Amino acid sequence: MTITFATSARSTVGIEWELMLADETTGDLVGRAPEIVPALEEATALERHTVTQELLTNTIEITSGIGDTVAAAVDDISDAIDAVRSQTDPLGIELMCAGSHPFARWFDQTVTDKTRYHTLIERTQWWGRNMMIWGIHVHVGVEDVDKVLPIIHALSGYLPHLQALSASSPFWAGERTGYASNRALVFQQLPTAGLPWQLQTWDEYEAYLDDMQRTGVMDDATEVRWDIRPAPRWGTIEVRACDGMSTLPELAAVAALVQTLVESFSRDLDEGRELPILQPWYVRENKWRAARFGLEARVIVDREGTQVPVREHLRETLERLEPIALELKCEREFAGIAEILERGASYQRQLIVAEASDGDLREVARSLIREFRNGPSRRDRLRL
Repeated sequence: MTITFATSARSTVGIEWELMLADETTGDLVGRAPEIVPALEEATALERHTVTQELLTNTIEITSGIGDTVAAAVDDISDAIDAVRSQTDPLGIELMCAGSHPFARWFDQTVTDKTRYHTLIERTQWWGRNMMIWGIHVHVGVEDVDKVLPIIHALSGYLPHLQALSASSPFWAGERTGYASNRALVFQQLPTAGLPWQLQTWDEYEAYLDDMQRTGVMDDATEVRWDIRPAPRWGTIEVRACDGMSTLPELAAVAALVQTLVESFSRDLDEGRELPILQPWYVRENKWRAARFGLEARVIVDREGTQVPVREHLRETLERLEPIALELKCEREFAGIAEILERGASYQRQLIVAEASDGDLREVARSLIREFRNGPSRRDRLRL
């Protein structure tokens, strides 16, 4: 089997953001995407951004065009939000985002009426019906197919960092889980989801896909749901490990970190340096630690098993990558990582709200709605 990796400009950026539709008063989910998306698809047909339906009718996904910079991609996302608001505001529907909803339950939700989604639910049953999860996907262009798998494996060493920064699912169906990112562990229950296999060459990736299709596990490469995966159609590496970001500036910050990491590894390959790859058992342990402890996790950072607080390693990484962020013109968005470390990730803010309201998770939902609507946009922040 031959899988063509599309031509893509190096280190260009694309962003996908899954958003919840919520009642403006109660904060509960509302399954009204089928009412609003068709009009949006028509209205945005000539725009760079898109608005589409997802697995559940309580969800929409907005996507950017291809951005030469993170700023360009985030501006597309901002424009998409404005377009969605034109439909949702008159209907009393609010937007919010986190890796999970604080109190909604799966049996109250409706699956979008598409064959692809019904097939998924039929196959995965209870786990599929419990996929009440929201995330972001960040695409970064890679100009050489031979770089794709080495960069993916090097990026796997930074999955706990990205997962900790984005962690926003401390509650599940009305219960406090004890995890910063419950979504991370729920999502990996789907077939073909979870950590990427440590394949060494593109030929091995093609052989993997051939095996999976011949045995009926998947129909095509789009059903590879790894935390980091090749996206052959777009010529990108796609990072899918993150929980849904609760604000636009946080989304921009994580996208900038992903872009600079990919560019850094690409430069190492250009200069003949071997990329660092952790043992798969360390990668798996790091994922669990980040899901459990978020920004308080200690992570394994090298093959010798050295362990450091993820906050400390993030700060070292930011210092190392800052010159690349300047060259890629994403230094303002990149600086948002330090702001997340300072003010806390979404899971931490949600827990504070729950504590202050005696465990009233409707207040948590309302706080997420307020953050999404009232938090500064990227354009606002640049004017400060």
